[in-house]
Amino acid sequence: QVQLVESGGGSVRAGGSLRLSCAASRASYMGSYMAWFRTTPGKGREGVATISSNGVNTIYRDSVKGRFTISLDSAANTMYLQMNSLEPEDTAMYYCATTLHPINPSYALMSSEYRYWGQGTQVAVSS
Repeated sequence: QVQLVESGGGSVRAGGSLRLSCAASRASYMGSYMAWFRTTPGKGREGVATISSNGVNTIYRDSVKGRFTISLDSAANTMYLQMNSLEPEDTAMYYCATTLHPINPSYALMSSEYRYWGQGTQVAVSS
């Protein structure tokens, strides 16, 4: 079992920044990933970024590359998502997720690979 708690959401103007945090109740499983997903009424759930348990491998969806940075503080069992140059299209509920089995990097942005989810934190970006 893993408990995940997100924080850091809020409301900003376009071009602004936010940093999301995801505190986990235990260390990452070797070979697994921790990820950020977001959901909107129109687009459903989409993978935003993911990071390997050793913090070496990161994967981003194309629309956030160059703007978002995912990182992992293994000592604190906490994952972060630094979001810069925010756009109204980034408005969503953001969730962190992880699992206790190895994940093939090719599937690391697929929600079906993750068993444990946080409660979400809302991000609203106005134009």
